[in-house]
Amino acid sequence: MKRTSASTGGGADPEKSKAAKATELLVIVCLSLFALFAPHSIAVAQGAWMLGMLLWLSRLAFFPRPQFHQTPIDYALFGFFILTGLSAFLSYEPLVSIGKLRAASLFTIVYLVAQNVPNRRALRLLVLALVASCFINVIFTAGQRIVGRGVKVQSLKTESSLFAGGVRAGDTLLKIDGQVITSPDDIANHLAAASPATSPKAPLNIYRQELVPVFQIERGKLLSGSSATEQLGIEAWSRGRDWRASGFFGHYVTYAEVLQLILALMIGLFVSLPFKLSLTGALLLIGVLGFSYSLMLTVTRAVWLGFLISTAVIVLLGAARRTILFIGLLAVPLILGGLFVLQQKRNVSFIDQSDQSTTWRQTVWQEGAALLVSKPRHLLFGVGMDSLKARWREWGMFDHGRIPRGHMHSNLLQIALERGIPAFVLWLLVLGIYARTLLNLRKRVRLESAEDASADRLGVWIEHGLVLGALGGTAGFFASGIVHYNWGDSEVVMIFYFIMGLTLALHRLTVVERRNT
Repeated sequence: MKRTSASTGGGADPEKSKAAKATELLVIVCLSLFALFAPHSIAVAQGAWMLGMLLWLSRLAFFPRPQFHQTPIDYALFGFFILTGLSAFLSYEPLVSIGKLRAASLFTIVYLVAQNVPNRRALRLLVLALVASCFINVIFTAGQRIVGRGVKVQSLKTESSLFAGGVRAGDTLLKIDGQVITSPDDIANHLAAASPATSPKAPLNIYRQELVPVFQIERGKLLSGSSATEQLGIEAWSRGRDWRASGFFGHYVTYAEVLQLILALMIGLFVSLPFKLSLTGALLLIGVLGFSYSLMLTVTRAVWLGFLISTAVIVLLGAARRTILFIGLLAVPLILGGLFVLQQKRNVSFIDQSDQSTTWRQTVWQEGAALLVSKPRHLLFGVGMDSLKARWREWGMFDHGRIPRGHMHSNLLQIALERGIPAFVLWLLVLGIYARTLLNLRKRVRLESAEDASADRLGVWIEHGLVLGALGGTAGFFASGIVHYNWGDSEVVMIFYFIMGLTLALHRLTVVERRNT
């Protein structure tokens, strides 16, 4: 089978106008910006998405009109969005739920990518851009850990004003009066004396395992001494290095979920690489280790498990026996290291019934399931997105406010409760059809490589790695979503949609090429 040049349609295309070509080029620029910034900045990524959608729509004004190519998930995905919209209008809090439709419309990223990637070369560059860009996060995380931050109190006198305000040995002091703390001198300077221009107490942000409380410390209550440590009653301190890594994101779970998806791509690329004893193989292996290290520092158990499932799927489907053995041996120290970090940083085991985050989940799962089956309306249409935030008191949720309020900590329960069982079934159908499409696409890419001796093998392994990584990432994403609401995390789902769009673009290109031969 000899490849034809990839195009967006079958047969010879009519001559495009300059405006059409310029618009298509700008859409590719937007996709590139998305790939480069999605692992770091939701603002830039969403800006690129919205501008790309606007340009794509404006492309309809120029001759020839672009074709829309059907994908296997269209009916299920559009049906899921329609039912999501219906649940929003029938919500207990319609204004709140309708406002959430903007986040739900992020699924259009799939089509922006799938319909506008012009050829395989552009596809490969977008894959590599996403993976390479995430290296910045990983390097930043490692640098933060080496340098440390704040002041970690190793020993503290009980007569200290810090102790009186709630600080204890083991706490890491991060900010005072909103200013970043770099040494005890920063704290002493702010607490030196009260004045009419300042409040009598200084807000002190600390890190204590998973908690980040703010204590109020009295000013002008320093102990006698010539150094800041003596005045504060700090007997020993060091730089803090025990927080959960969050990269450039606001939360460690978000960072962990993003890392899991992109790390799956990197493992897929490594497994697909035909010559692993090469510079490319060394760079990919370093990347896998670096990403794994950053993922470990998020200390997020569910995503760790998702990563293990993701890697198992990729390796079993795509690797030779020698590679399976190598990755298996590599996984042992990573697993042991992860369990050690979990015990040191969170003081819990992998499955720990005494852990509050576990008991909180059990409570909200029971409450959410009871609310779901309490009325036929809830089963059919759900209660509406984010209605829980306004109605939790009425429904007696979150142990009547005694545990942290938010969501159901599970994609399965959250989607069913907010949007209804029919929408939940369609959501499962989207993931199932997508997984089946990836399995078929993997076979097609491998067959393509075997049949065509003149094929660009450098490109083929990237495409095969994309498909394997997407398949493994989807498995890991689904697994961690059993106990996380990662579908509701815009930073995460945007990258999931982008990878989905890339694989569906490859699906389109292979179909078009077969049609043209």
